[in-house]
Amino acid sequence: MIRKRLLVAAFAAVLGVMPVAGPAFAVQPDEVLKDPAQEARARALSVELRCLVCQNQSIDDSNAPLARDLRLLVRERITAGDDDREIKAYLVARYGDFVLLKPPFDMRTALLWIGPFLVLAAGAAGVWAAARRRRASAPGLLSDEERRALAELIEREPRA
Repeated sequence: MIRKRLLVAAFAAVLGVMPVAGPAFAVQPDEVLKDPAQEARARALSVELRCLVCQNQSIDDSNAPLARDLRLLVRERITAGDDDREIKAYLVARYGDFVLLKPPFDMRTALLWIGPFLVLAAGAAGVWAAARRRRASAPGLLSDEERRALAELIEREPRA
């Protein structure tokens, strides 16, 4: 029985799957606010903020020391009475739009939002141009003169 469990655990580790693992949050017990409403606000904000070290994780999920500092800063600002908009504005002023997992659409971030569509359009235009070139270079139907010449060649060819 123990061998079977070890085998399953080894197989799961090789595949990178942990069947018993649930969502992992990096918030430590000493960070949690006493007021449940404030803690819920802090968690909601933490999910929207990017860990500047991990870059593809929210500060709620990251175990990086900087993420912990940001979580504590968010909680400190909440207890000071700042609303969510003020906290985000403070963090953006300090770290730039990069700290937001969903940056706002403005002139500075327009390429970030529109870029994927531009790449898709350029790819579609490339496929269209290649298909058009292929069609233009593909052999067409024979002209009447070419058909007559082909028929003459076939008639002259000795039959076996």
